[in-house]
Amino acid sequence: MASLQQIEQFTAQKHIAVAGISRTPHKFGNSVFKELKKQGYNVYPVSLHLNEFEGVSCYKDIASLPDQVSSIIINTKPAVTAHLLADARNKGIQNIWLQQGAADKEMISSLAGATDNLISGHCLLMFTKPSHFMHRTHAFLSKVFGSFPK
Repeated sequence: MASLQQIEQFTAQKHIAVAGISRTPHKFGNSVFKELKKQGYNVYPVSLHLNEFEGVSCYKDIASLPDQVSSIIINTKPAVTAHLLADARNKGIQNIWLQQGAADKEMISSLAGATDNLISGHCLLMFTKPSHFMHRTHAFLSKVFGSFPK
């Protein structure tokens, strides 16, 4: 499980790629992109299927991302995630957040030590400031039940 220090390191980055942008409007990757953009992050959408999202040009692959991108959040199915992880490591991206459902336990275990800062098992939007009521509630319940990072 990720530590609060790892999460703060991730959210302190200002250039974040979002892999898993979708044509389907209410997909979680789309919500993450919109929220990060609203909060002032420089956000870079990665999508094989879209040329543009929310007025921002999409990158077809991680290798095409600008060099200042230091973090990526991955919101894809595990089969796609495996390829994206390899590409992110090849690009030198050290802060990687795997949104719930993007990787299975085996994949996460195999990644131990493969990157400086790998986060999984938490919703990024619980840790961005300001967060919406739903995400604040989720964070509160995580603290109550002992699953909030320390």
